[in-house]
Amino acid sequence: MYDESRYEIRTEDSGNSLARAMTGVYWWMTFALLISGLSAWMVGTSPELAKLIVGNPVIFLILAVVEIVMVIGITAGINKLSAATATALFILYAAINGLTLSVIFLAYTMSSIAVTFAVTAGTFGAMAVFGTVTKSDLSKLRNLLLMALIGLIIASIVNLFWTNQTLYWICTYAGVLIFVGLTAYDVQKIKKMYVNMGTDNPETVRKIAVLGALSLYLDFVNLLLYLLRIFGRRR
Repeated sequence: MYDESRYEIRTEDSGNSLARAMTGVYWWMTFALLISGLSAWMVGTSPELAKLIVGNPVIFLILAVVEIVMVIGITAGINKLSAATATALFILYAAINGLTLSVIFLAYTMSSIAVTFAVTAGTFGAMAVFGTVTKSDLSKLRNLLLMALIGLIIASIVNLFWTNQTLYWICTYAGVLIFVGLTAYDVQKIKKMYVNMGTDNPETVRKIAVLGALSLYLDFVNLLLYLLRIFGRRR
């Protein structure tokens, strides 16, 4: 016999499980940001470390390549990696990324970095809420956002040699819009992953948390970097 009250309890339990799972995603993302921030601050405030890492193009390039390889490795190999290994690699990536991000402490004033971080957090938070509560299917934006991101990367590389101010600002505002959109899309995608794969297996929950935290971490950091172009005050 159909028991509506039992269905409501199961639905509520499912909602609570999803909420706990999403909390885990944001916790790991925040922890990774703290690791990156500490790593960047240590290098940015140490002339010796800054000279070794930022002042050495070879080391800086090696770190950048290692970061790309790690992101691809974690994303592509998440099913083969254990949850503990994936978590350790994510934290290591955050620390290494902090080394390359230390350049912002050398380029911008601390006060403008703090203000921009607050603006980024507010913008990110608003889009994360939107991605969580919206009934619209944001997967429709996926291809558009990816094509726009590829165009942004190409335009940014071209402008490294062309150094055109107009293109610079077009890329800046386009970057903000792209990562604002990606934030909402990624949050909804993570929710769907939990719904489709379930939240009963702790190993699966941790893996999705790491993968989701990595996606949102990248959205946050890139949004911060583009907003720094607008709000940051050069030293």
